[in-house]
Amino acid sequence: MKIEQLYTGCLAQGAYYIESDGEVAIIDPLREVQPYIDQASEANASIKYIFETHFHADFVSGHITLSKKTNAPIIYGPNANPNFDCIIAEDGQVFSLGKITITALHTPGHTMESTTYLVKDETGKDYAIFSGDTLFLGDVGRPDLAQKGAEITAEDLAKTLFNSLRNKIMPLADDVIVYPAHGAGSACGKNMMKETVDTLGNQKKVNYALRVDMTEDEFVTEVLDGLVAPPDYFPLNVKLNKEGYEDIDDVIHRANKPLSVEEFKALANSTGALVLDVRHQDEYCLGHIPRSIFIGIHSGFAPWAGALIADIQQPILLVTPIGKEEETITRLSRVGFDNTLGFLAGGYEAWKESGNKFDTIDSIEAKDTKVATATFDVRKPTEFEQGSIKGAYNSPLSEINKHLEKFPNEGIFQIHCAGGYRSIIAGSILKSRGIHNFVNILGGYNEIKKFQI
Repeated sequence: MKIEQLYTGCLAQGAYYIESDGEVAIIDPLREVQPYIDQASEANASIKYIFETHFHADFVSGHITLSKKTNAPIIYGPNANPNFDCIIAEDGQVFSLGKITITALHTPGHTMESTTYLVKDETGKDYAIFSGDTLFLGDVGRPDLAQKGAEITAEDLAKTLFNSLRNKIMPLADDVIVYPAHGAGSACGKNMMKETVDTLGNQKKVNYALRVDMTEDEFVTEVLDGLVAPPDYFPLNVKLNKEGYEDIDDVIHRANKPLSVEEFKALANSTGALVLDVRHQDEYCLGHIPRSIFIGIHSGFAPWAGALIADIQQPILLVTPIGKEEETITRLSRVGFDNTLGFLAGGYEAWKESGNKFDTIDSIEAKDTKVATATFDVRKPTEFEQGSIKGAYNSPLSEINKHLEKFPNEGIFQIHCAGGYRSIIAGSILKSRGIHNFVNILGGYNEIKKFQI
């Protein structure tokens, strides 16, 4: 038996490749599926099953494309009702894979179709669970993502999750390995560990949600406490995962189109496309296309794109580092943004060399921060509460459009985040809204606190 976790840091997402005696199962695949096919082919094995733990909200899964290319059936747990052919497993249904078995354990609570898959080894011993968003390391899946109009509350889902954990997962042996769908950085939970694999026994010791003496009411209170609003793109990704989507190869072929400066400008003017600049924030600050939005590809690119671009149908024009064009298109498509129109050939330098106007963002050193100057901290509320500049306003990046009226019209104010990435995203949004009277604090709060501001 071979189990491999295929972890994508940008999404904090784990897909899984399971192989036994020439047969392969893929759990929660990414949208670009060729690597799974190639891996099975290199092992002289065939993909037999595609398991989905639930309808993902934070990324577009590759289940439909992978099934088309391999003829392997897609498997969901009870209560799933997708618009495509698949197997709806019964609770406890067993699937054979070479010399091992995979059992579907219905574990509703994060969503009503959420299912954990239990792998038993060649001897029939419980070996590992693939817990999806039911159980994370250090946390559990947020129970507040029921689609609008659903006749179930977050409290109801939390109670359901409490019972799923205690009836289906906690009775398993301590040496069972836990393979979750996400790790730290995902918006699907609030308190995930940086590790991506653990034993169930250790999780019983360290995970607040698995305390043996915890009551249902305590669980509901603790699991719902501190949850921020989910990103707006979540229900849009659920819809794609339930109803279907375009093959990513077709998206890339259409979008991977170099545009001259004049073609780029013409498309921007005729389509209302968002100009998205994915270079490093330092490069963006030195010069960028006016009204372009910065979200650097080197950090949490796809989740921030999903959180800040309101409509997945939004036409997008890209400014990327040379050679990063296809990667950017791919990573946008992972969260459902398929309407990329092309990229600026030659990158930002081509724009500047053509004599077009450009904009900049001014920055100051952390040591030059002034206590009396209005300061806006775009970190999460939980970060802000752990330490902040005296008198600073907390304007979380994910909600910055709700705070626009708070930014002063006169004088120079300051913005910062933890390290300098999110504050430049915020700055680009402010500039696109006509707000230019600010400076960015280099290095963010990580630098600021060195000077005890």
